[in-house]
Amino acid sequence: MGAPANTLAETPRLRRSLTLWDLILYGVIVIQPVAPMSVFGVLSDRGHGHVVTTILIAMVAMLFTAVSYGRMARAYPSAGSAFTYVGQEINAALGYVTGWSMVMDYMLNPIICTIWCSQQAHVFAPGVPYWTWAIFFALVFTGLNIQGVKTSARVNSALAAGMGIVIAIFFVVAARYIFGHPHDEAGFFTRPFYDPSLWSTKAVLGGTSIAVLTYIGFDGISTLAEEAANPRRNILLATVLTCLAIGILSAVEVYAAQLIWPASQPFPDVDTAAVHAAARAWKPMFAILGFTLLVANFGSGLGSQIGAARLLYGMGRSNALPKSFFGVVDPKHRVPRNNVVFVGAIALIGAFVMSYALGAEMLNFGALIAFMGVNAAAFLHYFVRKPDKKFSNLAPPVLGFVICLLLWLNLSTPAKIAGGIWMAVGIVFGAWKTRGFRGDLVNFDLPPEEAEA
Repeated sequence: MGAPANTLAETPRLRRSLTLWDLILYGVIVIQPVAPMSVFGVLSDRGHGHVVTTILIAMVAMLFTAVSYGRMARAYPSAGSAFTYVGQEINAALGYVTGWSMVMDYMLNPIICTIWCSQQAHVFAPGVPYWTWAIFFALVFTGLNIQGVKTSARVNSALAAGMGIVIAIFFVVAARYIFGHPHDEAGFFTRPFYDPSLWSTKAVLGGTSIAVLTYIGFDGISTLAEEAANPRRNILLATVLTCLAIGILSAVEVYAAQLIWPASQPFPDVDTAAVHAAARAWKPMFAILGFTLLVANFGSGLGSQIGAARLLYGMGRSNALPKSFFGVVDPKHRVPRNNVVFVGAIALIGAFVMSYALGAEMLNFGALIAFMGVNAAAFLHYFVRKPDKKFSNLAPPVLGFVICLLLWLNLSTPAKIAGGIWMAVGIVFGAWKTRGFRGDLVNFDLPPEEAEA
């Protein structure tokens, strides 16, 4: 009996080194501090100019799901994230299905970030072909993540500082432009929140369904639970604080942009509306903001690859995927090295065979399934199974589930078809592995130190 215990004790494990600040930085970088910039024009068009309102409503909506994520991470501080929560609270097979949807979500984020970075870098340096940039970014993402989570955390800090400087410059030039031009009409400063001449509840709700996508990525914080100091406290705080920080920052950014470029004036290009608004305030901002968006996607790709690798590690350790490959931790850097390399290879292949638009739409398919699963798990764990039926344990998961379901139902048809094919492949694999789901699909046992916590 002594040998197996010694073997377990000597098995390399993830190192708990991430502070609350590291977790918040990770979440902010994955979501991107300039997240609303790329969808500013679309939000203005769909919401009839009420961009700030859609961002704030979306923030409230995502906070419900963020609370559910944080609470479930407190109950199960495991790297498996939603896959573990659903498997423990609802059903092991549904946990596997949730994990499979998350694999698609987490694998697609590095792909679309590699595509976007490569395309933007090609614009800046057209002499270097796209395929060269794709290989470059895939290798850089993989190399940095192999070095260990603290290395990635330091890179995240540098990226956050750089984007913070650009955002601060944008606010300065925006304020100079706004207050440097006369605004005699009543309601100029409140129109981005509510414009009676353009208001439409249906339009605002339609814009909100898009604005919610600004926040997708905050769930990645829970995948770092096994590397976080005091995860039962810090994962919940980091998840909620990240949503609040991104929401408030995004609202201020689009508010300034809307004052510079009112909704009554058409944009030269809806997809790059924020860049045009920034350039109106100060011409050099066109290039500065374009480079900043490149940096933001670099940080998002770097962070999302960490999340993907650790999700695969959680599934591999639990035998949902081959444990000999996916459930292994590198003894030197204490990271799931095999998974980091695997995700990097998939990102590189995807950069050559997939469009950015399709990848972004498919990402939401998997993310919203995971969100619904976590809300359902939180509802069962904290309300159904608890003797005291508190409203605070009922409202967040129920509201979060309903909102995510409505958003999922409104996904585009191509995204539903592609996502459905991915889910079908996963279900077939699970059925084959368990001989028709008659055997144990996943082992959800927690590590020894977690079980005793």
